Amino acid sequence: MQDLTTKNLRHDSTRRQLLGAAVGLPLAAGLAHPAWAQFRVEVAGAGVTRLPFSTVRFRGNDSASEDMAAIVRADLERSGMFRFVEPAASGLDENSRPDAAVWRERGADALVVGSVTRLADGRFDVRFRLWDTVRAQDLGGLSFPVGATDLRLAAHRIADQVYEKLTGEKGIFSTRIAYVTKVGARHNLWVADADGQGARAALSSPEPIISPSWAPNGAQLAYVSFEARKPVIYAHEIASGRRRLLANFRGSNSAPAWSPDGNQIALALTLSGNAQVYVMSAGGGEPRRLTQSSTIDTEPVFSPDGRHIYFVSDRGGSPQVYRMAAQGGEAQRITFSGNYNISPSPSPDGRWLAYISRVNGAFRLHVLELASGRATALTETSADESPSFAPNSRLIIYATREGSQEALMTTTVDGRIKTRLAGASGDIREPDWGPFTR
Repeated sequence: MQDLTTKNLRHDSTRRQLLGAAVGLPLAAGLAHPAWAQFRVEVAGAGVTRLPFSTVRFRGNDSASEDMAAIVRADLERSGMFRFVEPAASGLDENSRPDAAVWRERGADALVVGSVTRLADGRFDVRFRLWDTVRAQDLGGLSFPVGATDLRLAAHRIADQVYEKLTGEKGIFSTRIAYVTKVGARHNLWVADADGQGARAALSSPEPIISPSWAPNGAQLAYVSFEARKPVIYAHEIASGRRRLLANFRGSNSAPAWSPDGNQIALALTLSGNAQVYVMSAGGGEPRRLTQSSTIDTEPVFSPDGRHIYFVSDRGGSPQVYRMAAQGGEAQRITFSGNYNISPSPSPDGRWLAYISRVNGAFRLHVLELASGRATALTETSADESPSFAPNSRLIIYATREGSQEALMTTTVDGRIKTRLAGASGDIREPDWGPFTR
């Protein structure tokens, strides 16, 4: 089980090492090359009830570089909760009162309208209003004065407001994701919008970068870098680009994960030989060992309430997910279906555990309902890795391989609606979904 000592040496290390050499794209400092920055959304899936909605092009949108209504539409469809209805011809904006009967006849239960106005200082005033066409009721709206570079963020925030108003749950469209790519000999750590757009390079290195992990305040990422020719853990401030060394102990330093309060880091260290689970202060200092096994214990992650740590161990003869108290102590085995289960990711609401299971040689995303112990395969692909829940627990992002291409995917927890965030080319992996902070 030596492939569990660090997350980059997992189930498919040979394939990972060979990929990415064919394409070498130049990168401007700090910015994604357009071919990498732009992802496309492909939604597939059926058999689930979704709320029918429509949206019309925002009045004045020609003055802006982003199509606000199209972004709102893509966000809502990607959630798996909404189905788009083609709009009727109209010149509606947030000050209009739509004829609800017309929209009901088209099958839309909700309607989003709005406008984009360029202000004298060069900013844009983005406004929207949401209508319940079944009750002919105004559900409210908001205004977002933003600079040109934040137009997409404004659209994501509109989608968040619509989602919350219609479902009662917080939207995740203005959150961010982190992931890693390898293009030629360059490894890059990216931070992007939740739809994959607007990617910016946080770090570029000739050596591997793995295991990005968002701090709970969304201001920092912890990750493992091999630039010192061994796995070393850094904490990286997203806004400033400053970073600090977190763990450079003897041997391997891998798999960092923040505690929910942001005060601690769980990690895997090989101070005693085999990888074991430790915790240390997020500010630095000496680590404290939590597991005491003679086997490999790795990939620790805190439960949402901070009371437990999930981790992977081969103490039972094969890699399985275990859970122990955050202070250490006796571990309880959590996964039982299959003989190879890795990469645990608990949902923020504490209900689910996503993980990767090897099934007949294929590595597939699974989800475990913790209360019942019922495990379900969510995919039919064969090279899934690195699942991470959205902060509202409704979606899971993961990396996979489809045909000859690497891809980031999202799926609903029931596996029925999947979205592909497809990069131009190269090796895309290690996604982690950030928290509610923006």
